[in-house]
Amino acid sequence: MEGKEVVLAGWVHEIRDIGKIIFIQLRDHSGIVQVTVKMGEASQALIEASKLPKESVISVRGVVKANPQAHAGFEIIPKEIRNINPLASMIPFEVTGKVPAEIDVRLDYRHIDLRRLETTAVFNVVSTVLGSFRKIVSKEGFQEIRTPGIVEEATEGGTDLFQLQYFEKKAYLAQSPQLYKQLAVIGGMDRVFMIMPVYRAEKHNTIYHLNESTQMDIEMGFATPDDAIMLLKKVVVGILKDVAKANAQDLKTLDAQFVVPKPRVITYKQALSKLNANGIKMEFGEDFTREHEARLCELYGELLVVKEYPTAVRAFYSMPNEKDPEVSNSYDLIYKGIEISSGAQRIHDPAILVDAIRKRGLDENAFSFYINAFKQGAPPHAGWSIGAERFAMKITNRQNIRECALFPRDRDRVRP
Repeated sequence: MEGKEVVLAGWVHEIRDIGKIIFIQLRDHSGIVQVTVKMGEASQALIEASKLPKESVISVRGVVKANPQAHAGFEIIPKEIRNINPLASMIPFEVTGKVPAEIDVRLDYRHIDLRRLETTAVFNVVSTVLGSFRKIVSKEGFQEIRTPGIVEEATEGGTDLFQLQYFEKKAYLAQSPQLYKQLAVIGGMDRVFMIMPVYRAEKHNTIYHLNESTQMDIEMGFATPDDAIMLLKKVVVGILKDVAKANAQDLKTLDAQFVVPKPRVITYKQALSKLNANGIKMEFGEDFTREHEARLCELYGELLVVKEYPTAVRAFYSMPNEKDPEVSNSYDLIYKGIEISSGAQRIHDPAILVDAIRKRGLDENAFSFYINAFKQGAPPHAGWSIGAERFAMKITNRQNIRECALFPRDRDRVRP
């Protein structure tokens, strides 16, 4: 487009006035373009118009000129600069990152933080992750569905629920779409997926947890646990490949380049034995801590599926193993030292299901609609979910999961 006239709009990222030349870095979602105002060539009105505070939102009409020294390989020689909406208050922190800002300050002004190149890069990656998941499972014959965010009973038997008043009834925000995606499969939909928010009222303050997070879920009928694990590996590797290809520049901005790893599959008992052999003492029935997960990735590789967890530590609907009921047909996927996905073959026999509910101390009457569904022709089925923010956190090399939630909800934050 050398020599052609264009109109661009965006924010003033940086201004450098070196006397005879003023350089304006104009930024939008796609990147930064240099606008060059030369004193000997520009009108006085244009020179005055170029003296703008950073983060002003402007439009520039000018001519494209090749310039290998400019970041984009070209610059714009302006004919007109228009301040579209003059700043009415100070910007709360330095968007260029030259002066670091605390994460809570940035989150208080998230609309400003989103203008940072690093934050833009994070959500470019998040967008690819969500789009890639949808693309891959759709090609595998899965149908996208929506399930309720308001439920009458805990879907996973926990107590950490956000309660709300639902007209004359008590209801809760959904911890998981688990029961409903199973009902869809029992209803003959066979292979379903969804991307949806879930809510957990856990009173934690960690860098790994949110109280509202996004799950990428699937459920598949007439499936073994190995079928579901095979798909999980394919999806995770496929997403990583898509990010590596589509977001190469974003990963560079974030210092988060990676090589797509080859997944390994081991059993819980194998993991336990390996940890004990390497000085980490654990008993059968203990769940892995964050430190255990990190150590397992050091020992086995950074992409690892652990299957056949003890039945007692998994959700009530996880199918006990037919040969060894002490373990269940469940599995987790650990990436770079943190669990990002969990799943299982589900119990489809109503008698086994009722027994599991009772053993957890839950009220079987509260799950009557769920139990009854399995009395009316339920196929064997399995599924899993991937935590989108946690996965993105590891892909983008961020240290806090809140970096990967557009407007995060944690124990203290319900605004903006």
